Amino acid sequence: MHGGRRAPGAPRTGSRRWLRRACAVTALVATLAASGTIVAFGLSVPESARPGISTRTAPDRPPATDSLPAAGPATVSPDGRPADIEKARRAPRAAAPRRRYERVVWRDSQALGGPTAGALVRGTKLPAEGRNFFTWDTDRQRTPNAIWRRYATDRLIRVVLRVAADFARAHPQAPRLAIGDLSRPRGGDFGARYARRMPHGSHQNGLDVDIYYPRRDRRETVPSVVDDVDLRLSQDLVERFVRAGAQFIFVGPSTPLTGPPGIVQPTPRHDDHLHIRLPPG
Repeated sequence: MHGGRRAPGAPRTGSRRWLRRACAVTALVATLAASGTIVAFGLSVPESARPGISTRTAPDRPPATDSLPAAGPATVSPDGRPADIEKARRAPRAAAPRRRYERVVWRDSQALGGPTAGALVRGTKLPAEGRNFFTWDTDRQRTPNAIWRRYATDRLIRVVLRVAADFARAHPQAPRLAIGDLSRPRGGDFGARYARRMPHGSHQNGLDVDIYYPRRDRRETVPSVVDDVDLRLSQDLVERFVRAGAQFIFVGPSTPLTGPPGIVQPTPRHDDHLHIRLPPG
């Protein structure tokens, strides 16, 4: 330099000092990166730039033992599933909430007259369905049956529900009983004006009920032909209603269902259901 002036082309003193510091910092960063120490200067060094460290594997130094999970049983099931998922799959499922059905509102019913010319006083309504039964609307060919077709004396309702419960206990794999028409709320005519598909000549005083034969395939619907009928279960139903005090049980003439003469009677148009009638009283 001449006279304190920087010679042309000479680097500035400040620049040389900055370059030396930058080199020192770079060397320090490289040293810390090589040793795996975290740099606290806010600088990040890509793993690919760290000497001796692969981008796919951990450093040679083992990890701290307090960061590892405690040793225990195998964490993978025999079929390759994670153990916690397999444990949850095998755990017993919580019981489904018990379904709540409509309760019967019992009334002190009275049957007047006879089954073909009678009336019903204070009829009791059968619910649309229950644990052991469902109802079937013959005209609409679906469940449930219309409300106004589900009235009877309280005595008949009790008999039907008791037989349905006993039948379900004896045959837990059987379908629920399919219950058809009983009587209208006040009884009376139940002919073609009210039942287009299957007009009733009786069902007028709350002592008659139609119950469809259980199906062989266990479906909860009504049988279409006799071949659909589970005859063993149907015969069991006949015998249960005989023991329950039925006055008459009308069965299909194309079925082999039998019972005490005078009580169990083959009757046309009953190949898909039983017709139970209780005695007056």
